Amino acid sequence: MGRPYLGEFEELVLLAVAVLDGAAYGVTIAAELKQRTDRIISLSGVHIALYRLEEKGFVKSELGGATAARGGRRKRLFGITAAGKQTLGEMRQVRNELWDSIPNPSWS
Repeated sequence: MGRPYLGEFEELVLLAVAVLDGAAYGVTIAAELKQRTDRIISLSGVHIALYRLEEKGFVKSELGGATAARGGRRKRLFGITAAGKQTLGEMRQVRNELWDSIPNPSWS
């Protein structure tokens, strides 16, 4: 069996979780992706991707502490797992091999 499938948006969300390194939750992930991709990012889309990634074992989550700014509610913080890191590494390798295989790219 091959590696589990990740869509483009799931890959971007997983990369953002890795970049945010312990400070990743829906709002920070959406902001990171908006800044880096200049795309409109749906917070609900981020949450759906996070739950899928958690089901696949690529991220883990835990509840953070309650804050007054959030009315006493707790944030669900996400972190990348070893399987998530491995999958990102494999995806990067495949992409790099494909890019390196383009004969005489006119845009480089």
